[in-house]
Amino acid sequence: MFLLIEWLNFFCLLVFALFMSMYLYVKSVGPAALEQKIGEQAYAKCAQYRQMSEVFGILGLAGYVVYYFYPLPVPIPTSFPIPYYMSVAIAVLILIPSGYLMYRGTTDAGEETATPKKEHTLYGGIYNTIRHPQMLGEVWTGFVLALFLNSPFLFLFSFFTFPLFYWAAVAEENDLIIRYGQPYIEYRERTGMFFPKKKEQTP
Repeated sequence: MFLLIEWLNFFCLLVFALFMSMYLYVKSVGPAALEQKIGEQAYAKCAQYRQMSEVFGILGLAGYVVYYFYPLPVPIPTSFPIPYYMSVAIAVLILIPSGYLMYRGTTDAGEETATPKKEHTLYGGIYNTIRHPQMLGEVWTGFVLALFLNSPFLFLFSFFTFPLFYWAAVAEENDLIIRYGQPYIEYRERTGMFFPKKKEQTP
């Protein structure tokens, strides 16, 4: 019975829920393309996708906690080979900058963080430096949780989220080009996707 719970948690909460969270997020960042098919109701539809994405994201993170109690029978240590306080310290060191990025990204994006709006203009603030601060901060959530739970398996599993977040970032940018056109293309050329772009030195 316990073995069944372990595998159900892995496939249903960790793999499926996290994938669905990103899949629905990708659908939520395509209002401009969807508008060409179904009209202005596309923005309300994408807001629904965003809400569903958040639900699956919470389920995925819940899977991390369940895994702590029901780990898979795999040949990976059940804890890190360092004192637990060091694991927590590393988690906090990651959490501080990643939390700041999520906070700044959410604040500067405003209500569009949760609800896409057709009339919303290009973001300012931290978005003048990097294009996806929220994603850059959020991608470390699994690693932080794995460190707090003292689970090497969950830490390794969290690398699974890197390509998912990149997929979401590319999808979002493709739609923003449709939405804003040349101004967004120029904005993309002068800013970095996840890290600040090195400024060209004038002779």
